[in-house]
Parts: sequence; structure tokens; C-alpha cells
Amino acid sequence: MRGPTPAGAEPRRASPARRPPLGWTLAALSLSMLLPSLSTSIANVGLPAMAAAFDAAFNEVQWVVIAYLLAVTTLIVGAGRLGDIAGRRRLLLGGIAVFTLATLLCGLAPNLPLLVAARALQGAGAACMMALTMAFVGESVPKERTGSVMGLLGTMSAVGTALGPSLGGVLIAVSGWRAVFLIGVPLGLLAFALTLRLPSGSAPATGAARGRFDTAGTALLALALGAYALAMTIEATAFGPPAIGLLAVSGAALGLFVIIERRAASPLLTLSMFRDPVLAAGLTTSALVSTVMMTTLVVGPFHLSRALGLDPASVGLAMSAGPAVAALAGVPAGRATDRFGPEAMVIVGLGGVIGGTAALSLMPVAAGVLGYVLPLVTVTAGYALFQAANNTAVMKDVSPHQRGLVSGMVNLSRNLGLITGASVMGAIFAFASGTSEVTTAASAKVARGTHWTFAVATLLVALGLAVVLALRARSRRSPGRRRTGPSSGRTGSSDLAEPPSPHHRSQKT
Repeated sequence: MRGPTPAGAEPRRASPARRPPLGWTLAALSLSMLLPSLSTSIANVGLPAMAAAFDAAFNEVQWVVIAYLLAVTTLIVGAGRLGDIAGRRRLLLGGIAVFTLATLLCGLAPNLPLLVAARALQGAGAACMMALTMAFVGESVPKERTGSVMGLLGTMSAVGTALGPSLGGVLIAVSGWRAVFLIGVPLGLLAFALTLRLPSGSAPATGAARGRFDTAGTALLALALGAYALAMTIEATAFGPPAIGLLAVSGAALGLFVIIERRAASPLLTLSMFRDPVLAAGLTTSALVSTVMMTTLVVGPFHLSRALGLDPASVGLAMSAGPAVAALAGVPAGRATDRFGPEAMVIVGLGGVIGGTAALSLMPVAAGVLGYVLPLVTVTAGYALFQAANNTAVMKDVSPHQRGLVSGMVNLSRNLGLITGASVMGAIFAFASGTSEVTTAASAKVARGTHWTFAVATLLVALGLAVVLALRARSRRSPGRRRTGPSSGRTGSSDLAEPPSPHHRSQKT
């Protein structure tokens, strides 16, 4: 039994009643955000070495990437909801432990099937880390600094994405492909040790607010998202019967998911939450902008190498400009969000992305490397501002027992965008180029594909901006609605009938 801390005495460990220094909290959250992003990008550069080591075809070794992304995408909402029920700190520690163990197994895997299985397990741990890191901001960071911290987390995500290819290339050259995974083990152990110092935060939901974990809903959502992801990747640029069949499975599973969620006593997703204009706009634009960001990673290498004739080292250097700018812009973007408000900065960020993609769709090949890199920098700077502002707008006034759920939904929308960008936008690029063999296509064809693909990307982000403006107008016309749905575990449309909170959205705009 623990008594009160005597006056003047300093406990050796942080307790729920005493927060650790903010620096420790930021270090733990930053590392928990960096590692999943680093693991997403660092494995790509090792695929050729893995294919050679296991004597595997590309479509086989590609599952090293797909398994990780599928696990993250299908489990991230369930991880957020489970954190709300069982305790976010406990589940975050468990996720880091699973991630670290799976990372070790990846580095020791004796064959490709075991490596793919270990990557899926690593993705499950990463889903917990990504879903719960943002949720912790609301409980461990002063509210007036939320935007700055969200910007920092966006920076760490961008740093992980940017660092992966360069770090992986060095590790493979020095120690082989296994070092790509083994380097993450000590980092995972450090993240676990730092997270132990985090406060326990809000107590897990109890009684009626706790409910039960929605196993059926989680399984159906995983099936719907998994089938969708497979449909988008199973046939590369083609779209035949297997992809159509998988999309049919995805649609049927999604329909059953909606039916079950409407009837469940403790649903995984409270569908009435989507009536909240801020949440609906945030999830929609997050998916659309993430689709465009993945497009830059898919189209960029081909445009720089085939259309502009750069060697691989120069291609890598040019491609690093975008993630580097996103990393540098993250913290200033967060501060701008705190100063000017998330709603205004979301619009400014989307405007930057639209300007950059429009320039890429029109820029002639004669403009050279700068003609590609400068618009790319504009896109990524706009993305950094959008991400900090959108995450702040979505998470700022969420009730304590829903922070994990909403954080998981934001990450889910982002991962759906990444899958769509890598598959659908890649197919548009190949179609517009007039060939499925983009690696050997003429420079003029590749340039044409680039222009058409970024024209489509511009339309997508413009659609996102229209959604933001329309839902913002709707929010102003309905000032009596709460910022979020249930705050105490209740479900249904009655959630929206509660009186507005002191921090109601309409008072800020």
C-alpha cells in the first residue's frame, strides 16, 4: 500500500500522480513513432540482397514489405480500441516488446517464409506503437503544446522514412541484409526503457464504459482491409479476376462489419462518430494526402532515372530532399498550428500540396533536376504542415477513453492511403506511360506518365480541400454538436445530444 509522498521527498520513479520531465516523455514518444516508420522504409533497400540470399523471385520477396504493411493496416484500429479498454501504457509496452522480439526474429530468420511471418509479427507490434503514441500526447503533454508535439512526432516519422534507405544501404554494404533488422533491436529496448517512465495516464475504462473488445468487428475489419490490400498488390499493374474477387470479398466483409457495428453493445467503431465534421474531414484528407505522398516515392525514382537520366546515387540524393524537408518542417509546422489554429493550417498545408503536385504535372523535362526537386519540396513541406495541423484538429478535444481509438483511425486512414498510392497510383503511372515495363520505357513515355499521375494527384488533394471546406461550413451551421461522439463509452446517435464542451470547435473558428 503506497502512502502519500512526504513534502520535499522526490520519488525515484514517476507515479501516475507525478509526471516525469517532459523531455523523457518526448523521447519515449518520438522513438515509438520513429521505429515503425524506419522499419517501413529500411526493408525496401534490402529486397535485392534478400532475393539473392534466399534465391527468391521479386514477387516472393516483396511479401517482406507487404506482410508488415498489411499487419499494421489491419490491426491499428483494434490496437487503439484495446488500449482504451485495457490501458494505453500497458499495451504500448506490450507492442514495443512484440516489435523488438519480432525484429530480432527477422534478423535471424533462416528462410523467406519465416522472415515474412516475423515481419507480420513486427507489424502487429508497430500497429500498437503507432496507434497509442498520438493518444499519449493528450494525457502527457500540456494542451497548449499539443500542436508542437504533434509536429515533433510528424518530424520523427519523416526522419524514420528518410533515414531508412540510406542507413539500410550502409548496413547492407558493411554487414549484409540481416543488419537491416538487427539494428532495430537495441533501439526497441531503449524505447521500452523510456516508455516505462511514462505516466500511466487515464485509468482504463471501467464498468459500462469498458464494455468488451469487439472481436467479430475486428476480424471483419481485418478481412476487409486485408482483401483490399491484396487486391491492390496481387497483380501489380494488371487488374484481373483475382483482384476483382478480392475486392468483392473486401466489400462483403465491410458490409457485414457495418451491420455488426450497428448492433454491437461495445463496437470497435462508433459509427455515429463519423457525423463529427472534424473527424470525417481529418480521416478523408489524411487518406488522400498519404496517397499522394506515396505517389512521390513510387513515381520519383523512375522519373529521375529514366526521364532525367540520373545515376542511382543521384536519384537517391534527389529523393532524400522531400523527406528531409518534411523532417525539418515538422516542429515549425506544429508551432504554426499552435499559433494560428489547426483549421487554418490544414487549409494552408493542403494548398501547398496542391501547388507542388500541379507544378509536377506541368514541369517540362528540360527543367532538369531542380524542376522536379523544388515542387517535391513544396509538396512535402505542405504535407508536414497538414499532418501536424490535421492530427491536432482530430485529437485535441477527444475524450480520454477514445484517444486510442481515434489515433488508430487516423493511422488507419494514412496506411490505406499508402497502399492506394503504391498500387492504384502506380498503375495509373504505368497506364499513362503506355507500358507495364516502366524500367525500360523511353524517357518521353516516363515523363508523360509522371505528368498525368501528378495531375490525378492534384485532383485528389483538391477533393480533400473541398471536403474540409464543406464540412467546416457544416460544423458552423450546427454549433450544438459535440466535437466527438461518446465520452463515456455510450454508443448511438444519442452521443451527439450531450451539451457542448467548453472547448467546442465552433468557439475556435
